[in-house]
Amino acid sequence: MSNRSRTAAARTGQPFLHDQRKRRIAGDIVIHLILAVLAVIWLIPIVWVFAESFNKNTAPYTRTFFPTEFTLDNYVKLFTDKNVLDFPKMFLNTFVIACFTCAISVIFVLSVAYCLSRMRFRLRRTFMNVVLILGMFPSIMAASAIYFILKAAGLAEGNTTIVALILVYSAGTGAGFYVMKGYMDTIPTSLDEAALIDGCTRTQVFWKIIVPICKPMIVYQAITGFLTPWLDFVMAKVICRTQSNYTVSLGLWLMLQKEYIQNWYARFAAAAVLISIPIAILFIIMQRFYQESMSGSVKG
Repeated sequence: MSNRSRTAAARTGQPFLHDQRKRRIAGDIVIHLILAVLAVIWLIPIVWVFAESFNKNTAPYTRTFFPTEFTLDNYVKLFTDKNVLDFPKMFLNTFVIACFTCAISVIFVLSVAYCLSRMRFRLRRTFMNVVLILGMFPSIMAASAIYFILKAAGLAEGNTTIVALILVYSAGTGAGFYVMKGYMDTIPTSLDEAALIDGCTRTQVFWKIIVPICKPMIVYQAITGFLTPWLDFVMAKVICRTQSNYTVSLGLWLMLQKEYIQNWYARFAAAAVLISIPIAILFIIMQRFYQESMSGSVKG
């Protein structure tokens, strides 16, 4: 092709490239505008709850969307007014249950996932299929049966309800092994074989090889195990019968009842802000460990 032909072809293609670039820029602008609108819609309830927590008017009915008078009394009375609703006790109960459930669930899921990923035994596939089918049914279907089992065991009354909630939240976590097992399946079995040849036991292989590699999934399971009791309402409502053993979800529910809502609506918003703080701290801490584990695995 001559130089003149190449120049003509380049001039012919320039308008097409220019139009394509304009369409790409226009598409990016539209996408960013949609994302900005969605972000504003998503942030409005959060901003409103945070502003409402400082509202001087404790009643639920106001003429303005945002408060006009602000105060810190909602946070102060939330921890000092214990004669009506003991929110600090509810917060402590939930925190204890969530911490124990988080630790137990990580151990359960790791153990079950390791056995099903690395070991071969009879009825292994049948067990996984049964667990998969049972996972399709909502847990609320077993709520009444779980309550009567706990009642027969003497764990449905008094301070033992906290132990009952820990058992209920932890017992079923082993069935959620599929994500962890799928991650372990990606780890080469040659690592296990090399360690066994060097004299390691199965337990040492699990703790010194599998567990360090599975740190990203451990972080995921720890967050899931902590959030389950922290946000659950149904099982806590079924098992807990007295306010002294209520969790924060039940406390928030009580604040919106007709006998409390006039004086506790703004405190409800304050409590909602407070219970989000441990979740935010957990995500920040776990995200750091997740990033470190992922960077280490890439370097390795």
